[in-house]
Amino acid sequence: MDCPRNFVRPLKGNTLVVNKVKRMQKVTLLLTLVAIHSAFFTACTTQNPTLDSVVEQFAEQIKRDVEEDNVGSITFGIYHEGKTVYSDAFGVMDRKTSRPAQPQHIYRTGSISKSITAVLMMLLVQDGLVRLDDPVSKFLPEIGGIQNFQGQTPAITLQQLATHTSGLIREPEMEGAASGPIDTWEDKILSSIPHTYFQANPGDEYSYSNIGYGILGLALSRAVEVPFMNLVEERIFHPLEMTSTTFIVDQTLSDRLASGYVYTQGINQQRVIDGSTPLQEHSGRGYKVPNGGVYSTAADLAKLAELMSGSQPQLIAPKLLEAMMSIQTPESDTDGYGLGFSLSLNKEGLWWVSHGGSVAGYNAYLLFQPDSRLSIVLLRNYSGGMTNLGAIAREVGDELLGLLSTP
Repeated sequence: MDCPRNFVRPLKGNTLVVNKVKRMQKVTLLLTLVAIHSAFFTACTTQNPTLDSVVEQFAEQIKRDVEEDNVGSITFGIYHEGKTVYSDAFGVMDRKTSRPAQPQHIYRTGSISKSITAVLMMLLVQDGLVRLDDPVSKFLPEIGGIQNFQGQTPAITLQQLATHTSGLIREPEMEGAASGPIDTWEDKILSSIPHTYFQANPGDEYSYSNIGYGILGLALSRAVEVPFMNLVEERIFHPLEMTSTTFIVDQTLSDRLASGYVYTQGINQQRVIDGSTPLQEHSGRGYKVPNGGVYSTAADLAKLAELMSGSQPQLIAPKLLEAMMSIQTPESDTDGYGLGFSLSLNKEGLWWVSHGGSVAGYNAYLLFQPDSRLSIVLLRNYSGGMTNLGAIAREVGDELLGLLSTP
């Protein structure tokens, strides 16, 4: 049985080889959302009580979980076609001041940074500056320093790094790789390479690799001779007006930065809440910049989802988006990884595109359905907690899609 989304086989150069299967049917949204704003579900409860109740239950569940955790906050939003349908925040953004969290507050996004790095790669492909099948060694000859790199080993390509099929281990086996000033992250990558090795041949299997995405970011920067963070800001953050998204939280944004907390259960189930490690990582996190260095808000991440949903074809060609949101991993036709995003088929035959993030003191989740242009974002300033961000996002997302498409 054919997968309902176009499936992209390994690419040759910049040519997208796409199976000619039927593109998934666009969800018909009968509810007019043009005039909807963030207060819709509280100010207009009589328009669609069923829809309201779904969102209210979603918000109440998050509120209960945050109150039970009693550590920090969750801020979240539901968006459609570039507009905020609902947004809110529960808990505190800082335990010392007890300052309430707000939707405009900034959180670390963790591995959602990988999605942004993948978008950058495709923009460079679009400009003819790199090819997906380019060997990484073309831009980063230091890759030959990988421990068990052999001449007969197939060359790692940019595409394999972006799809986690490079065969590289998850983290380099080097003490201090994930610590140190942010302006030395490139040096950390280079010093980590000799402490990295293959656990599979490139292209053989999916294996999530943080160091792989770090190498990808450095290779892209080398390819165009522009510092990686500057490149992302120029090509993605500025065009999308992601004004609250950054790699370095400066004084103009610091007042909105939610403090992060590592929350664990200690001896005799005593709670241990540590804010020192997240605080330290604000000034430096070693090599983890292309794969975990982005700070953002829920509304800004929704702009990334809008781009991926095809709202701005002048910025990135639809065929490139199609490639990014098609399964590139060999394990399954209904659940896998594309270029920088996870993909899963729901019970109604619609594709969810997503990425989560987890770093010291912060969790994040971005979920969107590109054909309906519905997106859900959740950001939390503490590790762990009652709410499974991915599970609750998918649950409410499926309910909303069902309600919005019902005649």
